[in-house]
Amino acid sequence: MNKKNRNPVPGTEGAMPPRKKKKKGSGLLGRIIRRFFLVLFTVVILAAAALVLVMNLVFNGPSPAARDVLTMSLTEASATKWVPALFLGEEKVEEIRTGTVSDGLEDDVTDISQVVVQANNVITGSANEWDNYPDGIRIETRYGDTYTAHIMLIRDPAQIYMGTSTEKFSTAIPGKRLTEVMAENPDVIAAINAGAFNDDGTLSSANGSTPLGLVVSQGKVVWTSGKQPGLEGFAGFNEDNILVVSKTNLTQSEAENLKIRDGCCFGPVLLMNGEVNLEAYNDKSGMNPRTAIGQRSDGTVIVVCADGRQVGSLGATYADMINVMQEYGAVNACNMDGGSSSIMMYRDVNGKLGTASQEAIFANTPSLIQSQPRRMPNFWLVRAAS
Repeated sequence: MNKKNRNPVPGTEGAMPPRKKKKKGSGLLGRIIRRFFLVLFTVVILAAAALVLVMNLVFNGPSPAARDVLTMSLTEASATKWVPALFLGEEKVEEIRTGTVSDGLEDDVTDISQVVVQANNVITGSANEWDNYPDGIRIETRYGDTYTAHIMLIRDPAQIYMGTSTEKFSTAIPGKRLTEVMAENPDVIAAINAGAFNDDGTLSSANGSTPLGLVVSQGKVVWTSGKQPGLEGFAGFNEDNILVVSKTNLTQSEAENLKIRDGCCFGPVLLMNGEVNLEAYNDKSGMNPRTAIGQRSDGTVIVVCADGRQVGSLGATYADMINVMQEYGAVNACNMDGGSSSIMMYRDVNGKLGTASQEAIFANTPSLIQSQPRRMPNFWLVRAAS
């Protein structure tokens, strides 16, 4: 007998080799994972369907006011501006966006005689309001029906100026986050977002790299694109530290004639020479995070950041921002970029908002789509008092 063909185990000729037993745990885990993702997918689909139904009810429901507020809230955000047209069509959206109310403003630009900045920053009114604020900055909070507003008062307008992300703007050079700006400039005690910039609604690094409209920084025109269509408003400080607001975006020659030292384009104007912009006040503007800059007649600068797109603070309208500015005595005020750009940072060295620290903190609660603040090409900076 051939030993190689000998079966060592009698009675097993032609038998199949034994199968490997599957581990019970691996099959159970696989089923659990599959069921989890199936449930998750179902929940997402149902949530999306419910959202579409609710939005359709608002857009095409019985309340034109609710429709208009939702339309303006979505169209003011770069990431969602296309949504209303899906339900209403482009023509109807444009009809809602373009109101027919006159602005009611007698002038096109600020009458600088209405603001008097005292020499050596001597406050003629209630000087004691600054007794406990050695850095010349006061931050307060106001609560509206749909928003939480953070108000920064800056005693000396000479301290505020327009910062830029680079000396030469280019889509190849990303803008800067305000957290980076504060870390790189220890002499800066506050930073607030400012004007318009290129943004296609994506996460491209080119977003926030170049401004839209005129930008003047520390006496120099650093960017100009002429009278950019569709861009309204300008806010800037002149050589006498008076905030000049304009209903239209300025050209370089217009800014030079007004002796603008620092400024940028955005709008609309909220207050001019003590008068309310009725078009903005009665506008069907949505509830969104917003930033605005203004000035009292004694020169004190007022910056307002309203939280939005979060639980407890849906956002503010233009009317809300005007009301807050008036409450704090502004005679001139202009809306700045908002949405997820709306950010106010402060170096709380005196512990007015909490523990004293050299580290900059958020004075508002930004609506951040990403985990970090947005990149932007220009921003309002406040240097430490000398």
